[in-house]
Amino acid sequence: MGFKQYLVAAVAIVGLGAGSASGWAQDVGAPSKGGGHTAAPLVQTIPGMPPVSNPANLYSETGSSHIAPEVARDLERVYVPNLRSNDVYVIDPATNKVVDRFPVGKSPQHVVPSWDLRTLWVTNNAESTVHGSLTPIDPRTGRPGPSIAVDDPYNMYFTPDGKSAIVVAEARKRLDFRDPHSMQLQQSIDVPECKGVNHAAFSIDGRYAIFTCEFGGHLVKVDMVEKKVLGYLKLSSGGMPQDVLVSPNGKIFYVADMMADGVFLVDGDTFRETGFIHTGLGAHGLYPSRDGTKMYVANRGSHLIHGQPHSKGGGVSVIDFATNKVVATWPVPGGGSPDMGNVSADGKSLWLSGRFDDVVYRINTKDGSMISIPVGQEPHGLTVWPQPGRYSIGHTGILR
Repeated sequence: MGFKQYLVAAVAIVGLGAGSASGWAQDVGAPSKGGGHTAAPLVQTIPGMPPVSNPANLYSETGSSHIAPEVARDLERVYVPNLRSNDVYVIDPATNKVVDRFPVGKSPQHVVPSWDLRTLWVTNNAESTVHGSLTPIDPRTGRPGPSIAVDDPYNMYFTPDGKSAIVVAEARKRLDFRDPHSMQLQQSIDVPECKGVNHAAFSIDGRYAIFTCEFGGHLVKVDMVEKKVLGYLKLSSGGMPQDVLVSPNGKIFYVADMMADGVFLVDGDTFRETGFIHTGLGAHGLYPSRDGTKMYVANRGSHLIHGQPHSKGGGVSVIDFATNKVVATWPVPGGGSPDMGNVSADGKSLWLSGRFDDVVYRINTKDGSMISIPVGQEPHGLTVWPQPGRYSIGHTGILR
């Protein structure tokens, strides 16, 4: 099968029974303290979305033991898009060495795992031009295929039912819903009050998503069923929201703000700000631990979009989901600029790009010790592969 055919082929939903994913609701249970099985709250998901296995932890299927057999056959690699050198570096985590590199489109921002986990998409948004593209990578071979012309793909997500890719057209203030394989346009949603729309997280039932508006200090809530804007929320301070992550129980949306140096807490259902956690200078990327108990916050070390290398403020904060307290802080030795990335399949390493230092950090999640690996110019949204989980909602690999 050729690479193009491989991409378009609707590979079976990895690691889940497709027939069980189409209902409106699934009655799931949770173990009781006595070891029995008691009924858990019902989560009524949108049609086509896989059921929520554990309402207390929507990341329950992303534990290290939950890699699907098909995904387990993929190469173990870290894919690093370099914004200024217009290429992707490939790191072998077994050796911490760069083992491949290949050119992609202009201004590659993120490497995004597809909903069915069979393609890694490089989002080349071609800053300040109209020549954006998506470059597919076959995770089985680690090699790229022909790029597809797509307008302004700064970032990309997938609807929880897998029916659409959502290309985040940042400069256009627009969300483009596209076929998840061919990338043909299905429909668009304008978000005119969301200047710098870029990152998103989805509600536990898949009915809505919250996107950050980096250059306006806002959030926008979007109905994923009716495909319409539900409203905007102006954050109380800060003014440069970045990544957003939903809590394991789906009740809190955490929003990293680069100017506020921390994470805002937002109730997604009521769409109200409910709290703030100070982390560090330039709070940026948010990633859950493999067991779903903690959140890693990458503090980029600068309030500037184009900051200086070796920032003394660069580091990682670890937040406990149960208490919403910072339980550990890991500075980058000698300073640095942790940005975007992901957690290894076994949960033992946090991989982050060093945006202004042209390196990638591999951080031990037990004690925060780290090494740096030189890569291309201005690395951004790297992904680690393979990942455990049933399906991807996008970005650098937020799986459920």
